[in-house]
Amino acid sequence: MRILVCIKQVPGTNKVQIDPQTGTLMRSGVESKLNPYDSYALETALRIAKELDGEVVCLTMGPPSAEDIMKEAYMMGVDEAYLLTDRRFAGADVLATSRTLALGIKKIGRFDLIICGRQTTDGDTAQVGPAIAEHLGIPHVSWVSRIAEADTDGITVCEDMMEFVATVRLPYPCLITVEKGIFQPRLPSYVLWKANADKEIVRFSAADIGGDPSGFGLEGSPTQVERIFPPDSNEEALVMTGTPEELSEVLFSTIREKRLI
Repeated sequence: MRILVCIKQVPGTNKVQIDPQTGTLMRSGVESKLNPYDSYALETALRIAKELDGEVVCLTMGPPSAEDIMKEAYMMGVDEAYLLTDRRFAGADVLATSRTLALGIKKIGRFDLIICGRQTTDGDTAQVGPAIAEHLGIPHVSWVSRIAEADTDGITVCEDMMEFVATVRLPYPCLITVEKGIFQPRLPSYVLWKANADKEIVRFSAADIGGDPSGFGLEGSPTQVERIFPPDSNEEALVMTGTPEELSEVLFSTIREKRLI
């Protein structure tokens, strides 16, 4: 059983500047962290691998500094770590990102199950995981809230569809994206940190994974950002005093005046 987990390094703060020319985040010099949703994907993979005597491979795309989250993944118990890093990957949208990750997965080799976090906190599209599956031509299920059963032939999952929960059986190879709360992520282990301190993080460039160079990064991204900006800050506050009856009248009048009802 070979499980591959896609993770991402994201800004650790919401105070990130925007490149006015490309509309992309300016990540240089910004504190970074493991995407929170991906810690749930890692935990899910590690539990399934333990149950089925499998191995967990970790993959990310990013600058050389993304090695930090791969080291964190080793501290959680993954067996192998791969980093796709090349200046040509910069500025990628969902299509270019998923295409690059799919090529990286093919380069790594055989897998049974791919697990992704539902979304990233810097993009919030929740589309990269399913798009990877489409590039690879494998079945996929998103918004997985529970693993009902996993064996050597396939996996049965519960998919949160907002108004109902669907139970789906997938044969391997397949891809799932998981919700927060599916499992409680473990903390990085000092013992594993010592044991894996010298473990290799394999790097692949654009040339290593092949594919059409025009399909990478900003050049391979059909999504064009027209304008991106931080929301206006509004700290205006209205303090009201009086009896509950008086306050309810004032509140109702205020809401009506602002045409909120």
